[in-house]
Amino acid sequence: MNDFVCTYRLQLGPGLGFREARALVPYLRELGVSHLYLSPALEARPGSTHGYDVVDPTSVSSALGGEDELRALAGAGLGIVLDVVPNHMAADEEHNPFWRDPLWRAKFFDLDWRTGAHRRFFDVGELAGVRVEDPEVFEVTHRKVLELVADGVVQGLRIDHPDGLAEPARYLERLREAGAGHVWVEKILEPGEQLPEWPVEGTTGYDFLAEATAAFVDPAGEEPLTACLADVTGERRPFAQVAHEAKLEQARNVFDDEVGRLAALLPADVATGVDLASALASLPVYRTYADPLTGTVSEQDRRILGEAALDPRLAALLLLEHRGHDAFVLRFQQTTPAVAGKGVEDTAFYRWPRLLALNEVGSDPGRFCLPVGDLHRRALERAERFPRALLATTTHDTKRSADVRARLVALSAEPGAWRAFAERWLDAAARLPDPATAYFVLQTLVGAWPLSRKRLDGYLEKALREEKRRTSWLQPDPGWEDQVRRWTAARLADDAFRRDLEALQTRLAPTVERASLGQVLLKLTSPGVPDLYQGDELPYLALVDPDNRRPVDWEARRRSLTARIPGSKIELIRSLLRLRAERPAAFAGGYEPLEAGPDVCSFVRGGEVLVAVALRGDLSGLRLPPGPWRDAVPAHPHRRVLVR
Repeated sequence: MNDFVCTYRLQLGPGLGFREARALVPYLRELGVSHLYLSPALEARPGSTHGYDVVDPTSVSSALGGEDELRALAGAGLGIVLDVVPNHMAADEEHNPFWRDPLWRAKFFDLDWRTGAHRRFFDVGELAGVRVEDPEVFEVTHRKVLELVADGVVQGLRIDHPDGLAEPARYLERLREAGAGHVWVEKILEPGEQLPEWPVEGTTGYDFLAEATAAFVDPAGEEPLTACLADVTGERRPFAQVAHEAKLEQARNVFDDEVGRLAALLPADVATGVDLASALASLPVYRTYADPLTGTVSEQDRRILGEAALDPRLAALLLLEHRGHDAFVLRFQQTTPAVAGKGVEDTAFYRWPRLLALNEVGSDPGRFCLPVGDLHRRALERAERFPRALLATTTHDTKRSADVRARLVALSAEPGAWRAFAERWLDAAARLPDPATAYFVLQTLVGAWPLSRKRLDGYLEKALREEKRRTSWLQPDPGWEDQVRRWTAARLADDAFRRDLEALQTRLAPTVERASLGQVLLKLTSPGVPDLYQGDELPYLALVDPDNRRPVDWEARRRSLTARIPGSKIELIRSLLRLRAERPAAFAGGYEPLEAGPDVCSFVRGGEVLVAVALRGDLSGLRLPPGPWRDAVPAHPHRRVLVR
């Protein structure tokens, strides 16, 4: 396992191609990174800023520098993990030869035989679903990627959105058989859900992110923050109800065509009286994985379908008890992730602002905190099943960076101060007609301030349109959006407001520091492979994309690394990555939880590295097992790393 010490995600695009990435290698090696984790690098639509709109998977992106530059990057001293997009390509007649040719289009793309319609990626009409379950389509679309793996250019693959595939397990087995030995999946696991027994190293880390955030939330804040949400905004429903309502909206509106396509596949005796939109919205997870080819349904899937309380006739189909309707089962399982993603991540997360630190990909905002025993249990499971799973705290898709979430986590420790602040400024002049939106905005300012008006206005447009109550991407209301921007601008122009905001941030600062650096410490010492997002080695306050894809000040990071300031975020990262490289057996070995009370997470890796993190309070009561132990990084009241 010592080959994968730490991955570092780079968002390639204009200004950061393969050549520019190569120039970063000396800095990243000094930081302690072992592998570059690159965003999609195959030929994408001209002008693409992210690479997920692939037009030719048989060639490396010319805009990023072409294959020669990618191979040169691979020879610069770091391994490469490549983000691969098997589920969709850009429906672009001018630039995508597979879409342009009618015969290839019919072969390669998942088209509705009734209408010829773009299976979409979620609700994006410009991205068409690919029939990667067809062996010929798989071979053509993966030929270049697998060549790069075979040549040693790429050491690992990150598979984007496997839940959109008809047969994820079979796809991943085919990848392994073709020589892809290290594969991670961008799979969203709900709390309590386990990754299926796939031939992968693990997930890309959203499950760890959710655990590491919730572990620092103070349970004493749950009742007062729930009451504050109800009293200030009028929202008294639990998150689960808000999420179900949002999923149902998406199923009945945005995904109406998909519902119609599913209905056409239902047997006549089941179609009558079955509400497919409600069924799609009812799952407590993104999807199930019943396999019609083998006739198997996992116990986890049986439990999930039981919780969904489906029409018995529909449940019998999905449980493979009533055979002969494989196409419906596969299509239903492909559709629920889109309904869940758009309904929960891109709608409900913007509607229910009890504590926005928890409104994150892979999290359940209804679960307020995570007891330390559950944190240990999840770490033990990962050590046993997926010891190379990626551990993320910030990604290109997170709603907020880890440092923004740390500020918001701190509100759980100061609910009274937060309530007083919120009530003071919600009652100020020019109050918004919608207090829930104002409450959301105030939390955003606490978490991300200072930020420019350009960044803030751009974020507000996205947040309001994702919320989909008064405006949306499909039916924008510029008047309402402008009203929210003006209300926010008025607050920020008020010297008293800014003084009050900064005073609250100062009050929260000690708790923020503990949560921010504590998450870093857990990520770099827990079972799995830590993943850093570009720029996050310094304090990093970023909101959802495109805000988190702004250019990084690399020179500032080089200077900070050289300065080696004890207690700084970048020095903690450098020290811990050096420790991982020096003691690979310890971090490849077991995980032994240590009893340290409900407010401390402490454990030993491989019998020789002891970690203690104060989730709340400090470590004054920590009792060490027999030593001798010595500090591997400078001792701190909230954090200790010792070796023997």
